[in-house]
Amino acid sequence: MHGAGKAPAAITIPLWIWVVAAAGGLFILLPLAAMVTRVNWPQFVPLITSGPSLTALGLSLRTSAVSTVLCIVLGVPLALVLARGQFPGQRLLRSLVLLPLVLPPVVGGIALLYTFGRRGLLGSSLSVLGIQIAFSTTAVVLAQTFVALPFLVLSLEGSLRSAGTRYESAAATLGAGPGTVLRRVTLPLVLPGLASGAVLAFARSLGEFGATLTFAGSLEGVTRTLPLEIYLQRETDPDTAVALSLVLVVIAVAIVGLTFRRTAPKLLNSGGTRDA
Repeated sequence: MHGAGKAPAAITIPLWIWVVAAAGGLFILLPLAAMVTRVNWPQFVPLITSGPSLTALGLSLRTSAVSTVLCIVLGVPLALVLARGQFPGQRLLRSLVLLPLVLPPVVGGIALLYTFGRRGLLGSSLSVLGIQIAFSTTAVVLAQTFVALPFLVLSLEGSLRSAGTRYESAAATLGAGPGTVLRRVTLPLVLPGLASGAVLAFARSLGEFGATLTFAGSLEGVTRTLPLEIYLQRETDPDTAVALSLVLVVIAVAIVGLTFRRTAPKLLNSGGTRDA
């Protein structure tokens, strides 16, 4: 009783952990700082507002938004099946779904090309119907979705497993059907994880390069996203490449930072409730 009002003791982190953590932080920050020092600041605005730059940026934002929606549509059911389902081959399915995380993006682009290309597994049938996917804006969306989908599935599956099943079981016991439980209990419970996964998917889509180049090519206004524009400008106009790289970094930091501010309090509150 006497010690009930005392604050919990602070956790002490060993000094060597601080040193290694500082080295890790510098490993990320120094290259970014080096890039900032190479920006042509007097010409920064003209460089990032040129026609090709704005076209590439607009295309990247549009395709990344569409691919994120596609990741949500496909990823939520996948995460639910992996987290709540029990069936033979479940571990194999999880490994295959997460495979794009470790595959070189160019390999993913080749796989998509042999699936949706003119002579691909599905592309040959689509060509008969007059549908061409490879080297189109649709190909950009598919390439981005292919590499970004695992990020959403991984984030949401982790949230589902952390949340447990007691609330869903209670709702089912009270007579709620599976659809009602999913809509009224499961999804609201893991909404922070879903939001985090969607943001990670959007950021990954925004930075996608290898699969896009291999499967969609680099056609200005059609498939040339901002990473492709940066790569092309690197050879002919390094100032533009550096300026656009900084824009991409700022957008990514803003998206991730904004989402963390919104989801972190919910995650902390939910964790505190469960601990209580």
